[in-house]
Amino acid sequence: MPHLTLEYSANLADDASLYRLCETLAHVLDAQRDETGARVYPRGGIRTRALRCDHYFVADGAPDNAFVHGCLKIAAGRSPAVRKATGDALFDAIKRHFENDFAQRGLALSLEIAEFSEAGSWKHNNLHARLKT
Repeated sequence: MPHLTLEYSANLADDASLYRLCETLAHVLDAQRDETGARVYPRGGIRTRALRCDHYFVADGAPDNAFVHGCLKIAAGRSPAVRKATGDALFDAIKRHFENDFAQRGLALSLEIAEFSEAGSWKHNNLHARLKT
């Protein structure tokens, strides 16, 4: 972990733009450090993905209205300051990515961070070991 899922309205962006956003947000997550300067999220656990929503209705239904909603899932135990810094950095990157769209159409951007319990999570991942070499 962390896993960041973006849902976005189909009228918003092309595949190349969303790939660039996913790449940018992965780098933002990788750059996070705690109060002592230690890495917050293991590189091998970072996932970003964008899911296109073909069926949606935004606000008054104007066809140009669009949305992006991000949900970052992280394991419990990180300080409120770390969670806030992560959310601020991700949301700033999302706003920068869509600043032209925001200036030209109705656009709703949102982000939430959800902590989960390890007791309800199963993982099988060789990426951590591979990235050590």
